[in-house]
Amino acid sequence: MSTEGLTAAQQKMADAGVAQPAIDVFSHYYGQLEEGVTGTIPEDTIEPYLDPPRLEDVQIDPRQAKDAFDQLAIINLNGGLGTSMGLDRAKSLLPVRDGQSFLDLIAQQVLAARKATGSRLPLIFMNSFRTREDTLEVLAKYPELPVDGLPLDFLQNKEPKLRTDDLTPVEWPAEPDLEWCPPGHGDIYTALLTSGVLRKLLDAGFRYASVSNSDNLGTVPSPVLAAWFAGTGAPYAAELCRRTPADRKGGHLAVRKADGQLILRDTAQTPAEEMDYFTDEHRHPFFHTNNLWWDLEAIDRILTERQGVMGLPLIRNEKTVDPADKTSTPVYQIESAMGAAIEVFEGATAIVVGRERFLPVKATSDLLLIRSDLYDLDERRALVQQVEPLPAVSLAAGPYKLIGDFEPRFAHGIPSLREAVSLDVQGDWTFGADVTVVGDAVLGAEGGTLPEGARLGTVTA
Repeated sequence: MSTEGLTAAQQKMADAGVAQPAIDVFSHYYGQLEEGVTGTIPEDTIEPYLDPPRLEDVQIDPRQAKDAFDQLAIINLNGGLGTSMGLDRAKSLLPVRDGQSFLDLIAQQVLAARKATGSRLPLIFMNSFRTREDTLEVLAKYPELPVDGLPLDFLQNKEPKLRTDDLTPVEWPAEPDLEWCPPGHGDIYTALLTSGVLRKLLDAGFRYASVSNSDNLGTVPSPVLAAWFAGTGAPYAAELCRRTPADRKGGHLAVRKADGQLILRDTAQTPAEEMDYFTDEHRHPFFHTNNLWWDLEAIDRILTERQGVMGLPLIRNEKTVDPADKTSTPVYQIESAMGAAIEVFEGATAIVVGRERFLPVKATSDLLLIRSDLYDLDERRALVQQVEPLPAVSLAAGPYKLIGDFEPRFAHGIPSLREAVSLDVQGDWTFGADVTVVGDAVLGAEGGTLPEGARLGTVTA
């Protein structure tokens, strides 16, 4: 192991106030990185996971559901800035419906579930230093949200980016913040431990946690799922959805041949020459939603046994120190995936859920869909799909990829999509008020402005 590179990185983390368990986790991965571990999972080492249980088949006793819900905490990952959409603040601040942001709707979903069940149901966010202040400002609108003795958030850790040539911490005086990166959402286990939140939850009588991303409004608190998970006795479970051609890049579970253990494989862990296997929705028919269920006592036990180092598979991400400057210093970012912990827990399981529990916003086309009349909010503050299937929407990258460009082009409102089959916007178009899409609509590369009340049919504009 490179004493110079590792020592420099450890010292940099200590000087920045990073907790010792997080430094230990980084050191664990550093050793793997230096040994040349890439984290890849070849196809010939796994078997497809073909027959998980399905939520639609689950029968639950209401008393068991109430008991499990009374012991449940909701944890949301909220460290992302939405940089791929041109954001420099938390993506969860984006307005979704009627001026309400992701954060607003998540808080309202939890409050509605409390009212309906009488359960305490704490809501806790894992923030980054760059999302914490704005997030807590939004949550201050809900003074009834905090649960006695529990915080509304805890902070994820940070680690230095490493030069690819010598594995020393990169230096970037022009913008020192770019010398750091988050350790991936697999850091949640370490952060729960170092923040003290895991111990506070256990001491307050919470046994289970439902965990998901804050840009996914589909994970409405579910007594049925809570009761199913508690009834399995499993330490850990993942929610899956059936794959479609649109989901080919999503990670999937598989069975490791060596020991029969369930594992998670992401795109970054698939050898480039084997991506055809990875993207085959028939070979690997279910994708991993990153909605997880934990037995908090099992989490605590594993972290104690492993002295805070969960030992998740390494994900080696190759980047440049300034993501916007492809000529800047090449770096490695050491990451791990939260869902990869499924291989740590003997007896871990999974369940196939409906697509309504997976509504992530990764691009402006996703945002357009959930802002449109394809969805309505119900009494649970859940987004309920109004038509089946959803239309396919494609937006030209140039005019629409970044939120700052997307918003003014829909300043008068999102078009009605309830009668649409597909919308393919190939050029720079600005939409007037009350535009309706019917059937298949193509807006050509020439661009233009659609007048108020325009109706797009099945012909090319």
